[in-house]
Amino acid sequence: MSTPPRDLVGVGIGPFNLSLAALAHPLPALSTAFYDQNPRFTWHPGLLLDDATVQVPFLADLVTLADPTSPWTFLNHLRASERLYPFYFAEHFHIRRTEYDAYCRWVADRLPALRFGHHVDTVRWSPERALFEVDFTRLDPDGRAASAGRVHARHLVLGVGTEPRVPEPLRPLADAPGVPVIHSDDYLTHRDTLLAAGHITVVGTGQSGAEIFLDLLRHRPVGQERLHWIGRTGAFAPMEYSRLGLEHFTPDHTRYFHALPEPVRDRLVPAQWQLHKAIDAGTVAAVHDELYRRTLHGGWPDTVLTPAVHVRTAGRLGPARIELHLEHTVQHTRTRLTTDAVVLATGHRPRPLDHLLAPLDPHLRRDHAGRPRVDTHFRLDLDPAVTGSVYVQNAELHTHGVGAPDLGLAAWRSATILNHLTGRQAYPQPARTAFTTFGLHPGTPQVPPARRAVRLTPLADGT
Repeated sequence: MSTPPRDLVGVGIGPFNLSLAALAHPLPALSTAFYDQNPRFTWHPGLLLDDATVQVPFLADLVTLADPTSPWTFLNHLRASERLYPFYFAEHFHIRRTEYDAYCRWVADRLPALRFGHHVDTVRWSPERALFEVDFTRLDPDGRAASAGRVHARHLVLGVGTEPRVPEPLRPLADAPGVPVIHSDDYLTHRDTLLAAGHITVVGTGQSGAEIFLDLLRHRPVGQERLHWIGRTGAFAPMEYSRLGLEHFTPDHTRYFHALPEPVRDRLVPAQWQLHKAIDAGTVAAVHDELYRRTLHGGWPDTVLTPAVHVRTAGRLGPARIELHLEHTVQHTRTRLTTDAVVLATGHRPRPLDHLLAPLDPHLRRDHAGRPRVDTHFRLDLDPAVTGSVYVQNAELHTHGVGAPDLGLAAWRSATILNHLTGRQAYPQPARTAFTTFGLHPGTPQVPPARRAVRLTPLADGT
């Protein structure tokens, strides 16, 4: 007997789809399943440094800002692990990244709708059945294909996350086996090898670059640091963290941004880099403190920190060294840097959806730059022939602004999707979330109009 279709199938289980799964769990009539190729939940394991903190308060967990009574809150995780009182006395508003990862794994281990070890191959629309067909491959514990499967869904949500961004001049070296050019995502895996290198260069002046430079610095002998830190930005700039500045990460700003013309949105996103791509002020201070400490007995640390620099070309210099050709973006001067290892703290980019969505491409409406259009409910803009919805998570920076990748908006976006999907206010949302009024004619945020609720059919297994 074939399994009845799911109301919602999720592709990818990162923090954002994990948030959606957690908020969907108490909705008894909603049948969901979420698939991910990893054998278990994982969140940037190469960057789980002991002292690194999440850059949003602990209240920006998977569910609290949509439902603080949920059993899946961070505070309930602490209660379940008998750590609530130690956390209370520690007075930490920003928790360690390792602690956030452990919290997410605690949630993931307890949600029955999650299917790890499943690689989703493709999705297509079946007009005869008015359902999405989702083809997947089950993987064995070693990650090899074990069997094929298919699930049908009335609606989809794509949360496939991001992938490491490697600058083109460095891609051949990063892809070559045995060459010590690694992305920051793999830093902890290769840290011992990096620390054994004579000279190390960190490329990228954002948060990850600062954390890795600081970690390397703390593990190198005084006076023998031999570290370079370079990046494109004009300064080792602190993150905008003023209280009114943070209101760019509210639903109010997201709605304002979405209503702007496409060319205006495209100009705004890169101009707002200091809202989400700069360095936490505490990390900047820690770097300076460590550098200063190394001057206490005379001399300066053997480090070079140079912003406004980009790598023009790169190549191997003999069997064990790397040569970087650098250009200063303000002086327009050039030089060469010889190094033994390179860490690329160059950020991430959205994982392409083209292969996954290829069968839907004829139905997909795109903007002038060829990007998928995404509406205010986080749905891809599909032609009316497709009656199901395809929602996206963290694939809408170009339509929704700098809040798209921010953990602080995860619960709100998940609630927005579930409210639209079910046609009711399963999670009531506030009408106003910021003191800032974005725009001269902002209007009054409206509750999304009611729509026909999805048909929720109990499954044979009772879920």
